[in-house]
Amino acid sequence: MMKPFSVADRLKSFIYAFNGIKYSLSTQHNFIIHLSLLLIAIILGFVLNISTNEWIAITIVSGMVLSFEVLNTTIEKFVDFIEPNKNKDAGLIKDLAAGAVLITAIAALITGLIIFLPKIINYI
Repeated sequence: MMKPFSVADRLKSFIYAFNGIKYSLSTQHNFIIHLSLLLIAIILGFVLNISTNEWIAITIVSGMVLSFEVLNTTIEKFVDFIEPNKNKDAGLIKDLAAGAVLITAIAALITGLIIFLPKIINYI
């Protein structure tokens, strides 16, 4: 049976989510790199006065990259928990998760280039 709705429980779920983000910030170098690149994109967005649609694109791809980075960390931690020893299949699972992050990061890079490169060229 499902537990009744509780505002307190919903608020606790935010605390758990923020704990996950805090963990990513304090332990995952790639998460910090992606966050730093997002900060650069935000600054460029204001300096170059990008459109609402361009902001939406930056928001979506950045959210995807950061989310995939957290999911990658989750998968790595889970695999290490299940199989602490070197294992070919466990390594492949971790490589696949890292590959998913790379795909989203490349998509974000391409999006950023499409948005910012023409504006930077015109700005110069």
